Amino acid sequence: MELSWDEVLDEIESCRRCALCENIHRKVPGQGNRNADLMFIGEGPGGDEDLQGLAFVGAAGKLLTRMIGAMGLSREDVYICNVVKCRPPGNRTPLPEEMAACIPFLRRQFLLVRPRVIVLLGATAGKAILDPRFSVTRDRGKWVERKGFWFMPTFHPAALLRDPAKKRDTWHDLQAVMEKLKELA
Repeated sequence: MELSWDEVLDEIESCRRCALCENIHRKVPGQGNRNADLMFIGEGPGGDEDLQGLAFVGAAGKLLTRMIGAMGLSREDVYICNVVKCRPPGNRTPLPEEMAACIPFLRRQFLLVRPRVIVLLGATAGKAILDPRFSVTRDRGKWVERKGFWFMPTFHPAALLRDPAKKRDTWHDLQAVMEKLKELA
């Protein structure tokens, strides 16, 4: 079956697979270049994202925008989304069943974008996509290849705001991403 962006976005908008959709302002499917070589996947929408319907627009999003800029790219060059498309109450970590409800949407987005490299931002993205036992402090900075696609897990920008000492490791990870993109070009 041929996938279309309109179908995926309509499915996300009408989704009632879990309780996350009950007390939100807007769903946050993701945005950016739909043919990007580079995709960023975070945890889930926060308060600013819930109000605007856009991924990574709050404080962590502003830092992500600067990180992308430091890579010589802009937000328009990449695709940015989250594991879950609705804001968890109180910005808590999404529950496994909530992540499972949204993973089919994320897979469809992935198949439509077909990025060469995917940066997983934080533990939740790593657990949802790579392994439920994923630990960002243990596993960040290590390439994972699956079916010809390359995943680089690193710290979430929100973690960098809480602990600026993690910025150096994250920058090393993003430099490896830039090298991998050059290698795959």
